[in-house]
Amino acid sequence: MAISPTQPYIIYIFLLLMMLLCSSTAQTQKNISLSSFLTATNKDLFWESSSGDFAFGFQKIGKGGFLLAIWFNKIPERTIVWSANRDNLVEEGSKIELTQLGLVLKDPKGNQIWSSGISGTDLAYGAMLDTGNFVLANKNSVHLFESFTEPTDTLLAGQTLSQNKKLVARYSETNYSSGRYHFILQLDGNLVLYPRAFPLDNVHKAYWASNTVNRGFQLIFNQSGYIYLEAKNGTILNMLSSTGNAARDFYQRAILEYDGVFRQYVYPKENGGNSSGWNMAWTQSSTSIPSNKCLRIQEERGSGACGYNSYCLLGIDQRPHCHCPNGYTFIDPNDEMKGCKQTFEAQSCDEGSGDADNFDFISMENTDWVESDYEKFQTVNEDFCRKACLADCFCVLAFFRDGECWKKGHPLSNGRIDSTLGGKSLIKIRKDNSTLKTGGRHSNKKDQSTLVLIGSILLSSSVFMNVLLLGAAILFFYRFRHKARRVSKLDQFIPGINLHTFTYAKLEKATNGFKELLGKGAFASVFKGVLSFDDIQCLVAVKKLEHMVKENDQEFKAEVTAIGRTNHKNLVQLIGFCNEGLHRLLIYEYMSNGSLASFLFGSSNKPKWHQRMNIALGIARGLFYLHEECSTQILHCDIKPQNILLDDSYTARISDFGLAKMLKTDQTRTTTGIRGTKGYVAPEWFRNMPVTVKVDVYSYGILLLELICCRKNVEEYVEDDAQMILGDWAYDCYAGGNLHFLVENDDEASQDMKRVEKYVMVALWCIQEDPSLRPTMKKVILMLEGTIEVSIPPDPTSFISSI
Repeated sequence: MAISPTQPYIIYIFLLLMMLLCSSTAQTQKNISLSSFLTATNKDLFWESSSGDFAFGFQKIGKGGFLLAIWFNKIPERTIVWSANRDNLVEEGSKIELTQLGLVLKDPKGNQIWSSGISGTDLAYGAMLDTGNFVLANKNSVHLFESFTEPTDTLLAGQTLSQNKKLVARYSETNYSSGRYHFILQLDGNLVLYPRAFPLDNVHKAYWASNTVNRGFQLIFNQSGYIYLEAKNGTILNMLSSTGNAARDFYQRAILEYDGVFRQYVYPKENGGNSSGWNMAWTQSSTSIPSNKCLRIQEERGSGACGYNSYCLLGIDQRPHCHCPNGYTFIDPNDEMKGCKQTFEAQSCDEGSGDADNFDFISMENTDWVESDYEKFQTVNEDFCRKACLADCFCVLAFFRDGECWKKGHPLSNGRIDSTLGGKSLIKIRKDNSTLKTGGRHSNKKDQSTLVLIGSILLSSSVFMNVLLLGAAILFFYRFRHKARRVSKLDQFIPGINLHTFTYAKLEKATNGFKELLGKGAFASVFKGVLSFDDIQCLVAVKKLEHMVKENDQEFKAEVTAIGRTNHKNLVQLIGFCNEGLHRLLIYEYMSNGSLASFLFGSSNKPKWHQRMNIALGIARGLFYLHEECSTQILHCDIKPQNILLDDSYTARISDFGLAKMLKTDQTRTTTGIRGTKGYVAPEWFRNMPVTVKVDVYSYGILLLELICCRKNVEEYVEDDAQMILGDWAYDCYAGGNLHFLVENDDEASQDMKRVEKYVMVALWCIQEDPSLRPTMKKVILMLEGTIEVSIPPDPTSFISSI
């Protein structure tokens, strides 16, 4: 970032004034006396700050042990910001005690796990401060220990990162142990992001640096929400965050997340438990650090931004996402950064085996696994590149670009996909995509020989036993073949999907005979149920197709195929299915806050304005994922409030993929029968025009207007007929400068008219009659976030008058 000679001082003075304005005149605290202690139990016991904003105590981590931690205590997401024993969780019954030696953590057997390390001092008390800093002090209130000076992965407003201090990312979103990345202010003054040589503390090549060698002194996160690197003389060297958020209005944190990116988040205080969660504080113009980790990490040793055999893709949410190429699957679905493994048997290197004939290539544009090649050819064509890899049993991938061909072998490292790369990766996979055999190449023959030997011994015992065993064998063989045919039939339309399968009897029991109805549609009903997973009782939603006819069977296959391959926080997660006889059921995670339709229209009280806008953005991100980030492009075809569900934190989750249409990789449009719900269906469905992802954009535009206005698309009983159709009324209000009519009696929205205008303009672009005028969902997100300007939309019906 270029800063003129006078700018640092002007900015510094401004920030200093902001700090003075935002600082409180007095601080109160609850002192914790010596000999005080807390025990790790499932009871809610902790030491709280005076305001109640922060708490210090034990947090249960999943099915594991307890973490001694500090967390935000007034919000539903008790977000942990500091921990003492991140790499050594303790059992129930462990104790933290304040002694003359400071804080001492012991397990139930009395073994010391951690201590604050104070000795030979006159310790008087401890305190959990309102800043989120836990301190130990002497009788003169001099701090002998501060959690602020020993951070884990998070900085809070008012906290400073000094030289030789670092943040260490957690291992995963739910695993708080030390992870794969460091963020350190080095002794030489350079602020640097490193990948760790996990599990060791050594580091690989830096993937981001402030370039402030011999100048950087401390990283400051001030009370106004600004994060900047400061020189010893007070000069600002680097503004990491230029979006201020006063601490009196927002909870704030900056964290080195498990994916290796440093981000700042805010949570509005006034909304408390009704907030939709933590929101990114930085805008597109001052992105998270680094802006694209996928391209920044490139190591001669190590896997890169993602695990071995996987590739990194920067999503529209500006987050790096790890994916497996076709023919590969995650080693651990709960730890996507661990890498991918082949799902098929490797090519045989036996001479004369002819196994090369069983392989083909899948092409991935703008994708490369750099640092994985072992041979290179120049001045060749793509056909030569394919044949060279096919003839080499060690070659698992060929990369071709501008007449050059690289052969690459396992493990593939530094995988990334980006439009700047050019070229294409040719991934070699087995044609039948047969799965790996645990017993090796000759295991089947060995198993058959064993069965023959056992059978011979048994059959030689007696004639009676022979007859009995023969009958049992025939029965077993019949049942096995019957089951195999049933499974095989299912596999024909959901290859490669890893989902739970359930019997109808088990689902009938789980739903108590399908008694508690959650919702009902034209072809299906949804029931509440309880299922056990690893001895844990989980609420589920069971969707039961009512009348099995050909069309419903196709709908069932479409939904399983579509959502079974997806994984995104704004999509409802499919857990499993039942395909037994005429019974077709789908099992989803249960969404405690119901549908968006009930949320918007089911109460006389309008939902919070900021909640509705967060829901709008969440739906947009989910649709972008379906349209552009899935290996197979998916058109949902039925976006409406009834098909948007809300989880515990009111995050939008797209559901009901029964009408989904999947496009092939090289396909951008399709022709098919009309799908969707009246009022949300794009006009091209009725004109026999080829449909594209723009049909979902149209439905989203209608839904966005409903979110803005808190009313249905069509209202028959209105005083003014001009208000009956929401899209028409919205354009009339916009064109006439009367947007305030759309949010009448909505005080929160009325105080945010600039955003109302912007969101209405985005919606009007989405519902243009001409599909070519509608933006992509990527552009919709950028407009909603304020990254790009929204131009003046034309009359959505102008296309009709022109034809």
